[in-house]
Amino acid sequence: MTVPGRRSSTFSRLLRHGFTDPSGAERLLDAPELSALRGDSVLLDSLGATADPDLALRGLVRIAEAQPETERGAFTTTLLAAKPFRDRLLGVLGASEALADHLARHPRDWESLVTYEAADLHPGVAEFEQCLADAVDADSLRVAYRRCLLGIAARDVCGTIDVAGAAAELADLATATLRAALAIARTAAPDDAAQCRLAVIAMGKCGGHELNYVSDVDVIFVAEPAPEVGDREGGEAKAMQAATRLASHLMRICSETTVEGTIWPVDANLRPEGRNGPLVRTLSSHLAYYQRWAKTWEFQALLKARAVAGDPELGAQYIEAVSPLVWQAAERENFVPDVQKMRRRVVDNIPAAQIDRELKLGPGGLRDVEFAVQLLQLVHGRSDAGLHSGTTLDALAALAAGGYVGRADAAQLDEAYRFLRAMEHRIQLYRLRRTHLVPEDEADLRRLGRSLGLRTDPVAELNKEWKRHAAVVRRLHEKLFYRPLLDAFAQLAPGEIRLSTKAAGQRLEALGYADPSAALRHLEALAAGVSRKAAIQRTLLPVLLGWFADSADPDAGLLGFRKVSDALGKTPWYLRLLRDEGAAAENLARVLSAGRLAPDLLLRAPEAVALLGDPEGLGPRGRDHL
Repeated sequence: MTVPGRRSSTFSRLLRHGFTDPSGAERLLDAPELSALRGDSVLLDSLGATADPDLALRGLVRIAEAQPETERGAFTTTLLAAKPFRDRLLGVLGASEALADHLARHPRDWESLVTYEAADLHPGVAEFEQCLADAVDADSLRVAYRRCLLGIAARDVCGTIDVAGAAAELADLATATLRAALAIARTAAPDDAAQCRLAVIAMGKCGGHELNYVSDVDVIFVAEPAPEVGDREGGEAKAMQAATRLASHLMRICSETTVEGTIWPVDANLRPEGRNGPLVRTLSSHLAYYQRWAKTWEFQALLKARAVAGDPELGAQYIEAVSPLVWQAAERENFVPDVQKMRRRVVDNIPAAQIDRELKLGPGGLRDVEFAVQLLQLVHGRSDAGLHSGTTLDALAALAAGGYVGRADAAQLDEAYRFLRAMEHRIQLYRLRRTHLVPEDEADLRRLGRSLGLRTDPVAELNKEWKRHAAVVRRLHEKLFYRPLLDAFAQLAPGEIRLSTKAAGQRLEALGYADPSAALRHLEALAAGVSRKAAIQRTLLPVLLGWFADSADPDAGLLGFRKVSDALGKTPWYLRLLRDEGAAAENLARVLSAGRLAPDLLLRAPEAVALLGDPEGLGPRGRDHL
């Protein structure tokens, strides 16, 4: 019995465990459905470890109430006896009200969290396809999808997988779901299915294998007549009509809302001509459009294209056909300025009232990382197939390994991107709604901070970490996205990017080098090997050769660059300065081409090279300063 005016010991324990409404929690713990759990300290410890103990307890009561009388005992016994299951279930309930709703509607689905074999810890497309195999209509697919989502969320909030692993699993689940939806559509219209070959191409984050919990799934549809249909009169037109009906049905299955909710909207607006164009095209029609009419942003979008469902041979043919176009896009006139302009336009269109809370599109947000990485990929990926990845973090790692991005910069971007994506995941997981706005409500911010492991002062810590990472992203975005060398490199003809011996000799002679053989020896000395220094110099040299050629003495410029690089190449700042900072590389090329004395002067005072990246330091100086 509690003495009037004094708090019960349970009340105090609930406060210590992070409950914000201990009185309400006491009442919930007294619910008859939880009688077997009453007074259990292990349960309170587990609830206190969740992002929102109050939310987790409310969800637990709902699920216990939903259990049939004959099965409630098994539920509570398992909850007490199996710590891994308890942590998974309560972790999900403390992070997601929407998944608690699902478990209340489908009270047996808690059993999917009990047994985790090795394959269950890191499922792929095949495992998800097996989980969805019994779905025979749209609603049964939605239920099965949420059951799979429950497992991903449990692995995510318990730390079994990191944010990149969760994004990859969500993309794999989307792939399996698109395949299941297409199978349902084909079963419903066997005549249409017999007339065409249809392939589904994933774009955006699904194509890049880095999907959110709630996101439009961007797709493109490509179709061909079935072999026995194409030779008939009017066969292609009828096949395209059949493919369009199948594609439309697939989209409805995934996009429509019922009592079981929505899987996610399927968006086909990245297709040629957008929503004004036909939903389904043949492969030749796709290629004709991309070769003649496509805009710069469309090639950037194709960077993430991946065949995921339908006819695998046709999907592979599509990817094989469009991939070369992606890696030629940087040769388009004004390519780099166009991409930069597109990013500025996105920021300008954010409502003023939302820009400070916009996690995805705002300055210092996810798009800053993604646009910078994609621009560097498209410019340098023409000559380096190692950059051909649709996944942002994998591409960033490849850019760092190839010397296109500094290792420290890449590490900071990787850390910031992971933190921002984790914020985005947790925000969306709560109600399974598509949003990229950081909440303003104190309780929402507290839950968000705790879900990210910030437990001392969750709201203050969250805001501090968010602002810190956003500032890093914005600084590095400005540094990488507007790097002057990018535009110069993009303007190189394809044959100028890779310096093979024969082609380089011909190129040097055409540029006006008086002694191409000597110039080739300098190039080989500068670019040979697998060191990071050589990798960065291979990136710089094609552009520098053009700048040297614009001077009165290209040979002197190249010789000077070799001398300076031999002397300074091992210093930590020299090549980084030329690659990253302003117009330093172009200024160095001009100085070295001005006469044979310039390299010697620079070597006597190597710190003078650093001035070449500082516009103010290059200004004229008055008599008093001298």
